[in-house]
Amino acid sequence: MRFPKLSRSLHQLSSHVLAIALGVMLTVSTLQVLPSQAEPAPPMTAGDTSKVIAQRQLPTTAAIGSTSFVTAAVNRVGTAVVRIDTERTITRRVDPSFEDPFFRRFFGDGFSQQMPSEQQLRGLGSGFILDKSGLVLTNAHVVDKADKVTVRLKDGRTFEGKVQGIDEVTDLAVVKINAGNDLPVAPLGSSNNVQVGDWAIAVGNPLGFDNTVTLGIVSTLKRSSAQVGISDKRLDFIQTDAAINPGNSGGPLLNGQGEVIGINTAIRPDAMGIGFAIPIDKAKAIAAQLQRDGKVAHPYLGVQMLTLTPDLAKENNTDPNSPIQIPEVNGVFVMRVVPNSPAASAGIRRGDVILQVDGKAITSAEQLQNFVEDSRLGQILQVKVQRGNQTQQLSVRTAELQNAS
Repeated sequence: MRFPKLSRSLHQLSSHVLAIALGVMLTVSTLQVLPSQAEPAPPMTAGDTSKVIAQRQLPTTAAIGSTSFVTAAVNRVGTAVVRIDTERTITRRVDPSFEDPFFRRFFGDGFSQQMPSEQQLRGLGSGFILDKSGLVLTNAHVVDKADKVTVRLKDGRTFEGKVQGIDEVTDLAVVKINAGNDLPVAPLGSSNNVQVGDWAIAVGNPLGFDNTVTLGIVSTLKRSSAQVGISDKRLDFIQTDAAINPGNSGGPLLNGQGEVIGINTAIRPDAMGIGFAIPIDKAKAIAAQLQRDGKVAHPYLGVQMLTLTPDLAKENNTDPNSPIQIPEVNGVFVMRVVPNSPAASAGIRRGDVILQVDGKAITSAEQLQNFVEDSRLGQILQVKVQRGNQTQQLSVRTAELQNAS
C-alpha cells in the first residue's frame, strides 16, 4: 500500500524539478537575447559627463548658488542706504477754561502751569545717497515740517541733515549732509525698463528695525495715485508685494542687479501684502529741480474730475433721483470747479465733460492729469467740452499749483 503512494510522490517531484529547469533555461536565453536587440550605447566623453553632473546639480546648486542674487544686490547698494530721524516741536494751545477762577480754586493755581504747552514729535524714515557730495533722496512726508533731521549711515556715522527742497505733489525731498566727498553712492537703474514679474528688493528701516531687506516681485506698473487713494499726488506707482512698512519710506526699491528702480512709499496703512514705490526716472527729474530751485512748479487747471464712460452715464441717467443728466460719452466728468482757478476763469462748469485737449482725445482722469502735468506753466490749452447736447471749445491758461492739499 505504501509503494504506490511513494511512486506518485516521486513522479510529482520530478515534474516540479523539470518545470524549474525549463524556467531557468528560458530566463537565461532571454537575458542573452535582450542585449542583442538593443543598439550599443555610445561611449561617454568628458563633455557629456560634465553635462550630466551639471543637470544633476541644477535644482540645488545652479538655481540657488552659494551666494544668492539678493545678497549680491544688497551688498552693491547697502552702504548707501541711510536712516533718517526727525524731530518736530508742536505747540499746544492751553484751554482758556484752565484760567477760570473756579477751575483754579478747585485744582489749584499751579495746575495750568503743569500742562505741557509744547511736545516733541519724533519720526523715522529711510533714504539713499545720490552722489558723493552728500545728497540724500527720501520722501517728502519723512522730513516735512521737521525742526531737526539726523542722517545715520550704515557704518554708524551720524550727520545733521539740511532739507534742500520738498515737493509734496510727488512726495519727494532732497537732504544734504556734509560728510566729505567719499560717500557710498546707490547705483540708479531705469524704471522704464521694469516689467511686471521682475524681482523687487526693498531696503530700509521698517518700524525702526535698521538695515532690513524684503523680497518680492513687481506686481503691476503705472498704478495711479487716484487708484491708490491719494488724489492730491501726481504719480504712477510701481506696485510690489515686497513688504513695505512705516520706516521704509524713502528707501530704495532694487531690481535683481542691485540698481534703484523706485523709492518706497508707505502710504496705505490698510494695505496687506502690497506696497508702492515712486519710479526712479520720475524721482531723478524731480530731485534735479529740488537741488537747483528748492521746489518744483506744477501746472494745474483747478477741477475735481471723474472718468466717465457711456455705461456710467447711462446708469446715472436711468436713476429717477439723479439731479442731472450726463452725456453718454467717453471723457472726464467735471465734478467741481475750484474758485479763482484757471478752469473757472476759462468758463468750465460743473457737469461739463472734457472730451479733448489740444485735439487729443481724453478718456480718463489720469490721462488728463498727466497731460496737464507735462504742460508748461502759463501754456494755453484748447479744451473741448460737452455741455448737455452741445460742445464748446475753451482756452485754459495753466497756472502754478500752490497747495497740494
